[in-house]
Amino acid sequence: MTKQRIALVTGGSRGLGKNMASALAAKGIGVIITYHTREEAALGVVAEIEKTGVPAAALQLDAGNITGFDAFFEKLGITLQNHFGTGTFDFLINNAGTGAHASFAETTEEQFDSMVNIHFKSNFFLTQKALPLLNDGGGIVNISSGLARFSFAGYAAYASMKGAVETLTRYQAKELGGRHIRANVVAPGAIETDFGGGAVRDNAELNGYIASLTALGRAGLPDDIGGVVAFLCTDDAKWITGQRIEVSGGMML
Repeated sequence: MTKQRIALVTGGSRGLGKNMASALAAKGIGVIITYHTREEAALGVVAEIEKTGVPAAALQLDAGNITGFDAFFEKLGITLQNHFGTGTFDFLINNAGTGAHASFAETTEEQFDSMVNIHFKSNFFLTQKALPLLNDGGGIVNISSGLARFSFAGYAAYASMKGAVETLTRYQAKELGGRHIRANVVAPGAIETDFGGGAVRDNAELNGYIASLTALGRAGLPDDIGGVVAFLCTDDAKWITGQRIEVSGGMML
């Protein structure tokens, strides 16, 4: 009997995280998602996955509050035992995040610190604390952004954190390779979700502008991203580590 593989997806109650969770489940990978405040939405995602016969669960996590991580991993251990009959998992997808739109000149220290905590410090220490529970031969997928390669005014703090995450990922790949744990980056382009107030999704002028900058001629959809993350959590990607995969339809080529 094939061992049930399990993925932990942070920020999995909506948007890209929800699509990632569904794509992982479609490959038979059990899923634990985290949510910040949207418990009902998270439980809805769990129910959808369980209908397919794949085990799933949801846990509350404030990704920006590092002091809460120890308590989170205690709950995670209990959830793994109760829902999956094991004390470990295989894949960590660091997806949770929020946006901050402000020019470099007007970015406040509060905005900057929030971006550090949510996008970089969280990624660093959540992954570090996950290592005792992460199976050898597993994987880490860190979510970055196309904005770490190309630049749009107003995202200096956000994109800087994503650049830091990309550097961190290469070090994770190097230092965890001895355990055969792979670490990779998926960097979405502009996607039609409620991220950043839903501007790409709801603003027709912005959506059209994004499409004009994209080789494949449209803005991205959540369904464009989840399958790539799921692929990186399969044996088909067993020889891929330390890599940045941009999933942007060819933005700003």
